[in-house]
Amino acid sequence: MDEEEIFRKVQETIVDQLAVEPEEVHMDAYFLQDLGADSFYMVEFAEAVEDLFGIRIPDEDLENIETVGDAVRYIKDRLEE
Repeated sequence: MDEEEIFRKVQETIVDQLAVEPEEVHMDAYFLQDLGADSFYMVEFAEAVEDLFGIRIPDEDLENIETVGDAVRYIKDRLEE
């Protein structure tokens, strides 16, 4: 799965969960500052990503995911392992 396909799925998940506009969700968007997410949302997001992509995101890794691009690259790396 390429980065663009991962991004589209992540974008759709964020739009559905945070009720933001698709154009607000871009690779440089910060979950907390730009998209209005909180730590509770980040846990929900991780669970959704785990179900969607069949990967596991440990809590210590989740703490390092600050932007949408961070999430996309993390998912891509896990899928390539």
